[in-house]
Amino acid sequence: MSIAVIGAGKWGSALHFALSQKSSCQIASRRKREMKDFVTLEEALESDYLIIAIPTQVVRGWLRENFTFQGQKILVVAKGIEQNSGEFLNEIFTEFVPTENLAFLSGPSFASEVMQSLPTAVVINSSNAALAKTFADFFPNFMKTYISDDIIGAEVCGAYKNVIAIASGICSGLQLGNNARASLISRGLVEMARFGRFFGAKDATFLGLSGAGDLFLTASSELSRNYRVGLGLAHEKKMEDILNEIGEVAEGVFTTEAIMQLSVKHDIYTPIASEVQKIIQGKNPNLSLRDLLE
Repeated sequence: MSIAVIGAGKWGSALHFALSQKSSCQIASRRKREMKDFVTLEEALESDYLIIAIPTQVVRGWLRENFTFQGQKILVVAKGIEQNSGEFLNEIFTEFVPTENLAFLSGPSFASEVMQSLPTAVVINSSNAALAKTFADFFPNFMKTYISDDIIGAEVCGAYKNVIAIASGICSGLQLGNNARASLISRGLVEMARFGRFFGAKDATFLGLSGAGDLFLTASSELSRNYRVGLGLAHEKKMEDILNEIGEVAEGVFTTEAIMQLSVKHDIYTPIASEVQKIIQGKNPNLSLRDLLE
C-alpha cells in the first residue's frame, strides 16, 4: 500500500508531515522541491492512495493534463467551488474517478498547527464508508478523524466558510467589536446552511466540525488567508496588493463569485456573500455594513 500527496504548498506539505507519522508517504508538485520524500509526479501517480492538495480553480485542468485513472483511491483536501462552472469539487472529480474511489476532507485544520502536531479533529466524507475508514486510519493520533457520507454538506461548508471569513476580516478591520463579529459569524452559519440545504446537504453537518468548527476557526484568526483578505479590504487596499502580501491562494475570493452565480441561478438568499462580492468589486465596506444591518 503506497500513499502520495500531490501538491507541495503549505497544506500539502502539512498533510505529508502528518501522514508520514504512521506510514511511508511521498509528495510531488509541479515544481521540484528540496524536501523529504519528494518524487516526480509520474512516480507519485503510481501510488495506491492519492491525497490531492491542488487549488480548486486549477484542479480540472490538472486532471485533464496529468491524470489517468488506474484504480487509485483519492482523498481531496482542497476546498472551494470552481468559479467558471459553479461546480463543486465532487462534480469535477467524478468526471475522472468513480465515486466509490473518492473521499473529501473537511474540518478545522490550519496547516501551520498541523506541522506542529497540535491537536485537531477532521472528517473524511465519502459514499464509500470502507474507503473513508481506510483514509481515517492513515492520520496520526493528534488528528482525530470522523467519517461521514454527506459529501455535498462538507463541500458547501469548506467553500462557504471562506466567504464568511472574508466578511469577518472586514468586520475586524473596521474595528466594529466582538459583538458584531460574533453576530456576523453566527448569521453566516445560517446562510451557509440555507445554501447547502438547497443542494441536499444535511443540517447536522453545519453544526459539526465541517461547518461550525471550520467556520469558527477560519473566521476568527489571522492565520486564515481569507480573514486577512477581509482585513485588507476593510483598509480599502486593492485586491491585487492584498493577494501579493498574502502570497498564497485565498479561495474565498473565487468562491464568492461562484456562490453568487449559484444563488442567483437558484434564487437562494445569500446576503453576506452578496455584500462580500460587492466589496471585492469596489463597494465601500462601511456602506455594505449599513446595508446588511438594514
